[in-house]
Amino acid sequence: MDVILIPGFMTDASLWDDMLPALETLGSITHGDTTANATIADMARDILSGAPERFALIGFSMGGYVAREIARMAPGRVLALVLVATSARADTPEQTRRKAVAVKMADLKRFTGFSRPGVLISLHPDRATDEALIERVRAMSERVGGDVFRRHTQQFRETDLSRLAAIRCPTLIVAGDRDALRSWEESEELCAGISGSELVRIENAGHMIPMEEPSALAQAIVPWLQEQASPK
Repeated sequence: MDVILIPGFMTDASLWDDMLPALETLGSITHGDTTANATIADMARDILSGAPERFALIGFSMGGYVAREIARMAPGRVLALVLVATSARADTPEQTRRKAVAVKMADLKRFTGFSRPGVLISLHPDRATDEALIERVRAMSERVGGDVFRRHTQQFRETDLSRLAAIRCPTLIVAGDRDALRSWEESEELCAGISGSELVRIENAGHMIPMEEPSALAQAIVPWLQEQASPK
């Protein structure tokens, strides 16, 4: 099975580092790039243009929006879809306002990644003193850089709740039990909107599930994808 991993807002391929040994048991792994384009649709088209003929998708956070768009653009090519810590909701007016303020206030020429509070809100409260993990998340956002921060932040995410029914491939939805950025209700909305989808909760995880609980996430995803790949 070919698997495409799609990272989220201000994350890169290193998001998946701790999961790669488990994911590579599935087959060939490709990392989707979300840094070069300013819209979800353009990100989806770009990833699809370099994708294998048939593949499974794992999308994290913003990458979940991109993965769903790909599943609608090329339904015959997507074998299975995994949505991690994501939502189908649009940005609220308050989120849009905060994004505009963040871009205006940031010194993008000397961008040094997320602030400590910006990292901590994405993690389970118990990881507030996990300095190694906090630094990994900060350093990842610094690597992605100020230009991408501007593009990602200025992007308005539209809801696709009314288009979820168009997704017909097997779908697994994964949520962290203490995600302060995406609620359990948002995961339930995805599950209700995508026919036949399954929903699982990862304990002791905030938003950054692939980095916080990589083993638990792999244990949820890998057997499920293996089942989808087996002859029915």
